[in-house]
Amino acid sequence: MPELDSYEKTMEVLNKYDFHFKKKYGQNFLINPHILEDIVEGAEVTEYDTVIEIGPGIGALTQHLAEAAGRVICIELDDRLVPILHDTLSGYDNVTIINDDVLEVDFEKLFEQEKITGPVKFVANLPYYITTPIILGLLQKDIPFDSITVMVQREVAERMQAKPGTPEYGALTLAVEFYTEPEILFTVKPENFIPRPKVESAVITLHRKELTDEEKAIQGPLFKTVRAAFNQRRKTLVNAIYNAGISDLSKQEMENAMWNSCITTTWRAEVLSLKDYIRLAEVLKVK
Repeated sequence: MPELDSYEKTMEVLNKYDFHFKKKYGQNFLINPHILEDIVEGAEVTEYDTVIEIGPGIGALTQHLAEAAGRVICIELDDRLVPILHDTLSGYDNVTIINDDVLEVDFEKLFEQEKITGPVKFVANLPYYITTPIILGLLQKDIPFDSITVMVQREVAERMQAKPGTPEYGALTLAVEFYTEPEILFTVKPENFIPRPKVESAVITLHRKELTDEEKAIQGPLFKTVRAAFNQRRKTLVNAIYNAGISDLSKQEMENAMWNSCITTTWRAEVLSLKDYIRLAEVLKVK
């Protein structure tokens, strides 16, 4: 049974190993068993699944995942936590611990080495400072996963579901919408962590879509266009994209193509929907 699901038990492990939090890792460990159970339930983990957990900490969520999943692979950046994980997870023979930076992991090689087949689900309590790079990396690396269920800052979860024309809407929103169907499951108060973060958190699940051949073909040009637009989001679309140099069209040709496709050249990045951006990448012949 899971044993690391309270403040007292967490502190016992931290004191045993004289572990001190480092701000650069953005570590906030969950200490509420009900939330740990809700994450596993929300991720719909079954005995047939391989779960890849990013940033397991001392293994509190890992223990709950190991009880439900066929296999759990933990990727932990902080090498100080590796011996702790070998201790706290010693009772589980279905857990593998990897000391690495998830942003540097070659998942194709990992899947081959670990002989991963069947449903794969990512689950994580993500460090807030690096949430967006991790999510975008998982979405755009063509990893064969079923879902991603993560604890993130509440504002980031809301950004993933934002609507065009709102301040929260951005490149992350469009990537999440293109590759997945997002669903915010519940919010979490700061007092459920040690140390306490200064903001509320939320657990969100991203259910992976099966892309069509046309969507696979356009994804490169699409996200070049999205990045160009949001990198200079205060500029008009035509200026931002022209300045990025991602199309061989002249500025006048761009303006003509946009008008002919019912896209106003003076619009700014946050106005366009995903369908608009797909159309824009096509008509501007983005390389």
